[in-house]
Amino acid sequence: MTISSRAPEAAALTALAEDVHAFVQPDGGWCLNNAGLVTGGGRGVLIDTAATRTRAERLRRAVERVLPGGPDLVVNTHFHGDHHFGNCLFVPAATVVAQQDVREQILRAGLDLQRIWPGVGWGGIELVAPTLTFRESLTLHLGELTVELRDVGPAHTSHDVVAWVPERGVLFTGDVAWSGVTPFCLMGSLDGSLAALETLRAYGATTVVPGHGPAGGPEILDATEAYLRWLQETARQGHKAGRTPLETARDAELGEFAGLLDSERLVANLHRAYAELDGAPAGAELDIVGPFGEMAAYHGGLPDCHA
Repeated sequence: MTISSRAPEAAALTALAEDVHAFVQPDGGWCLNNAGLVTGGGRGVLIDTAATRTRAERLRRAVERVLPGGPDLVVNTHFHGDHHFGNCLFVPAATVVAQQDVREQILRAGLDLQRIWPGVGWGGIELVAPTLTFRESLTLHLGELTVELRDVGPAHTSHDVVAWVPERGVLFTGDVAWSGVTPFCLMGSLDGSLAALETLRAYGATTVVPGHGPAGGPEILDATEAYLRWLQETARQGHKAGRTPLETARDAELGEFAGLLDSERLVANLHRAYAELDGAPAGAELDIVGPFGEMAAYHGGLPDCHA
């Protein structure tokens, strides 16, 4: 893993199908998320933005080359800052849309993400919360295309919105699915993540754009599920043996998952899995500070973020 592989110059807006694009930021590690653009009828919807001002500006320039004037709507899939800090580069021309609880979570979290990695060049981000919200689902119409928004959480967080473009068979999963990157469910639910993946499979997508990592096909859903099933069994064994999440993580053999980015997330994921084994409801708020400290201990320092 090198810093150069995460340089903003590597990010690109790529056509997936007619009028549907993905902005993929290699290599997909911490705060290097993906975005999507759907256009039609002279209008456009941007799905998620980016973590830093530099990256959001790059995204905006790429979008404006396809859609002069930029998008009419910006959708935030969940409350983590890497998916919405760039909102400020698209308003007031665009209206920001999210699930109603996500709006409240964005306002409550503020710019806290920046405190985890003070060395990142965040670039004077201004917090912009969604002004249009929905409860369970919302359908957007763009000429002949539709973008179906649906809350499938708790999964990665307590509320996770996916965007489905049925006319093109393209599904933007937010951080419910991952490609080449370790999934992360500390703030959501392990059981809920598995249930959400079943919901995503039912769409029958031919193209899947995960929240982080390269786009692909339905195999991305399969790979995410395989990790989560392994996590589930690892948690059961560690919990039964009376080991702490950190001890269980250190004892675990990553096997086929050893090549995934950001393997330290295992520790935090185990905290969520243990909580659910102890009866915590899906999406219940857990301590975040302690698990992040244990991830750093597992990693040998603060987890890498090259946003």
